[in-house]
Amino acid sequence: MTLPTVIIPGYFAGAAPYRSLVADLNQRGIWTTVVPLTQASWVPTIGGRSVQPILQAIAATVEQARAATGSDRVNLVCHSAGGWIARIYLGDEPYDVHPADRDRANAWSGHRHVQTLITLGTPHTSQERWTRRNLDFVNQTYPGAYHADVRYVCFAGKAIFGQRWRTWFTYNSYQITGGDGACWGDGITPIPAAHLEGATNLVLDDVCHSPKPGVAWYGTPSVVDEWATYLQVDSVTSR
Repeated sequence: MTLPTVIIPGYFAGAAPYRSLVADLNQRGIWTTVVPLTQASWVPTIGGRSVQPILQAIAATVEQARAATGSDRVNLVCHSAGGWIARIYLGDEPYDVHPADRDRANAWSGHRHVQTLITLGTPHTSQERWTRRNLDFVNQTYPGAYHADVRYVCFAGKAIFGQRWRTWFTYNSYQITGGDGACWGDGITPIPAAHLEGATNLVLDDVCHSPKPGVAWYGTPSVVDEWATYLQVDSVTSR
């Protein structure tokens, strides 16, 4: 048995790069859609500002998926920053760390509608000052695999080891994200930051963060084989 699946894009990504993944999952018999973002959708969030516009789009897409399929619950597949933003969507507490949000209806309680949360290369931690306000809210309010009625499955890619001189960009990305640049990850997110306490935490060998010619990423069909089984309601026992 499968539930409808909603894909949440990564930071500053629109829906377009995920269309082939949507098609792949639909061909597998998994009803799938993607939150209809564009790069412009992310502009209001630049500099660590509120992710309220993204949360509103997630909530609307989940409701549309439920209405289209008649299902009371969905699965979320979240790439990169989409994973920690989804954790805000799941929660019952007001997302009010930004002054402009304090008078808005901003607690979505999405855990009532979500069976499984799959995160792909999500940086669940960050040392970077522009993202700390949002991520500190997430990790202090909803630490680890917080909601007992949601199955959390966190995938990390193991493709590039961070080295200060040979892989400078990767080293610095790991350092800013997890505090240690000399470790393995997907080229953007280090393995430790991609995992959550209490979740099913898995590592995908030779998988990079983003789609590039000639390399495998989380949306490559052979890699999808590794995580799509967790979209089956009965394939994994509830934690």
